[in-house]
Amino acid sequence: MTEDAGLEVALCSEQFGSGAARGCRVAADGSLQWEAEGWRWWGFSGNGGSNRGAAWSPLSGLQSVFLPQGFPDSVSPDYLPYQLWDSVQAFASSLSGALATQAVLQGIGVGNAKASVSAATATWLVKDSTGMLGRIVFAWWKGSRLDCNAKQWRLFADVLNDIAMFLEITTPTFPIGFTVTVCISNLAKCIVGVAGGATRAALTMHQARRNNMADVSAKDSSQETLVNLAGLLVSLLLLPLVSDWPSSSLACFFLFTVLHIYANYRAVRAIVMETLNEGRLHLVLRHFLQKGKVLSPTSANHMEPLWTGFWPSLSLSLGVPLHHLISSVSELQHLAEGHREPYLLSWHRSRNRVQVVLSHTAGPETVLRAATHGLLLGALQSDGPLPRELEELRSQLWADPEKASRTIVKETHQVLDKLFPKFLKGLQDAGWKTETHQLEVDEWRATWLLSPEKKVS
Repeated sequence: MTEDAGLEVALCSEQFGSGAARGCRVAADGSLQWEAEGWRWWGFSGNGGSNRGAAWSPLSGLQSVFLPQGFPDSVSPDYLPYQLWDSVQAFASSLSGALATQAVLQGIGVGNAKASVSAATATWLVKDSTGMLGRIVFAWWKGSRLDCNAKQWRLFADVLNDIAMFLEITTPTFPIGFTVTVCISNLAKCIVGVAGGATRAALTMHQARRNNMADVSAKDSSQETLVNLAGLLVSLLLLPLVSDWPSSSLACFFLFTVLHIYANYRAVRAIVMETLNEGRLHLVLRHFLQKGKVLSPTSANHMEPLWTGFWPSLSLSLGVPLHHLISSVSELQHLAEGHREPYLLSWHRSRNRVQVVLSHTAGPETVLRAATHGLLLGALQSDGPLPRELEELRSQLWADPEKASRTIVKETHQVLDKLFPKFLKGLQDAGWKTETHQLEVDEWRATWLLSPEKKVS
């Protein structure tokens, strides 16, 4: 047997993650020879210390340092476009931050022989104290809502960070209000820290697909460190050029800010969440009612408004306390009438507000139905095509504005009994995760005895 013939015998193969497989062939002398082409390899071949099988490449080395193990299969499909734009925004923010830091140091008296060390120290302590208090208050006020609208709060945090740095840029121009300005700026930055950190954790949960949150988070930190290092080097070259020209410094700041906001928008827009919050549920339900089809996660995410506050006009509250809605047995009877699902829904038409009491047995599917029910009632008061049953209800509602809200709620329950199973199946077929959600739900739960036909699952 010749050596060429022996090499054609394929004995086994192996591959790393989703990379190309490399085969192992038997040579004429009985030794093993591993293919090297297209294979990512850091170690040594097992043929007596020979390195004939090693195929190290700088690109694979960088990938192992800055990307999660198993990339791209170990992360969500939107990971790479998000990280690329996130790196651009981090670089722009680093440059803006360097300009803002220079302005603050000038304002506090660095380089000024008349500046007082004790006064500068007091200003710095007041600034830090204000930020710490703001961090605590904001986390208490909005902490439970950051998961529901992670993309919107992420964008909000970065825009607020730009506003904070702009205030710092202006401190040398208005020395009289220096202390107040830096306190407000640091307060904003501490809010940015809470909102940005919390939403980044939520996005990491979305990106991690192999229970590898720690790895995804660690590699994100490595990427950010590398970008900030590059920003630091550029800043060292830039600051001497603009330090004596306030107008040039301000022009550079605005340029970097525009790039920062644009890159942030592109990064957040690249994210495709497969779970439903109120905004995405509103979009998907409206499309389903008008066209009979369920939007895919990609389509709905691309249509989702990204600026906090651009939500449906309907006020939807899930998990409200029962005692807020009733004060007598008759009110409980009216509220429970027609409710067979483990939730009670109250609709205030004049205020366009829906409040939902959840049972202890209410699971994710029940919460999703309750939210759908509330948004459905909102659809009755808006324009646009609806299924025949809902179109009839809307005609009745417009013909008789004094018709009791609880009567409409009861009739929409009957419509949902037929409509919601189709909607739920459409969500699942389109790729939405219905076993969990990102709807804002309070912790109140209740039991009631005046609805013997109530479901328990």
